[in-house]
Amino acid sequence: MDRLPVQKCLFPVAGMGTRFLPATKEIPKEMLPLIDRPLIHYGVEEAVESGCREIVFVTGRGKRAIEDYFDRSIELEQMLLEKGKPELAEMVRAVSELADFAYVRQPEPLGLGHAVLCGESFCRGGYFGVVLPDDVMIASPEHPPVLAQLIGVHLRMGGSVVALEEVPAGETFRYGIIKGSQVEEGLFRIEDLVEKPEKGEEPSRYAVMGRYVLSPGIFRHLKDSQKGAGGEIQLTDAIRSLSEEEPVWGLMYKGQRFDCGTAESWLKATLDMALRREDLRGIVVGEIQSFGLARG
Repeated sequence: MDRLPVQKCLFPVAGMGTRFLPATKEIPKEMLPLIDRPLIHYGVEEAVESGCREIVFVTGRGKRAIEDYFDRSIELEQMLLEKGKPELAEMVRAVSELADFAYVRQPEPLGLGHAVLCGESFCRGGYFGVVLPDDVMIASPEHPPVLAQLIGVHLRMGGSVVALEEVPAGETFRYGIIKGSQVEEGLFRIEDLVEKPEKGEEPSRYAVMGRYVLSPGIFRHLKDSQKGAGGEIQLTDAIRSLSEEEPVWGLMYKGQRFDCGTAESWLKATLDMALRREDLRGIVVGEIQSFGLARG
């Protein structure tokens, strides 16, 4: 069984970002800032720190800003050097050197499963990671990045691995929910998955979140998949089919997830991350206190 290090990571970024309109009319939602970096930067940095040196973006129309962000900007670097700001020039250059970047188009919005299938030509040679940039995941201080946690399970156990989080009973309809057998603390052998189950029909409260390590066998199952929930090709359906012929594990990851898929959750993530930083915490607390005093 192939247990080689995972060196490629796929990022589906072709979505329209309609929940952030009108901002995303011209700006990809993945480029919205979370403090001082765009959302996509956090996921790429996590993948690189997990050992992935090749990053594949599955893009769509209007996503050119992502390519420009990870490309070299000689003119900007030169301007910063001329202005006596070498540290900023180095910061800008370092972004383009995080990894080797490749891009492939998703010609029409047929779902997450279809987006992953679009990356087949880049990822069919071995196990690969998938990161959904809407989910910014910060690992607990004593643990490696979340994607690295999944890769560790793959190297130890073989097979594909998905990140799990226990969600409230009233929210299972929003996620892909697993049925599985616990083989050790926090690790499940997945037996079935249901995408957005009806209330009362969920097999558990363990939801699949935006991190995956997948076998190249997933592409065959995606090609065979019929359109599922929402009229889209669901990655969940293909993983369920894959689990019938090779191991698929679910790992309760160690860390915190910031859901940045809506304006409300993005705002909460911004405040939470600002409160974590010593240079910003006082500003946030001071503004909240001032607001309270003004209303009082």
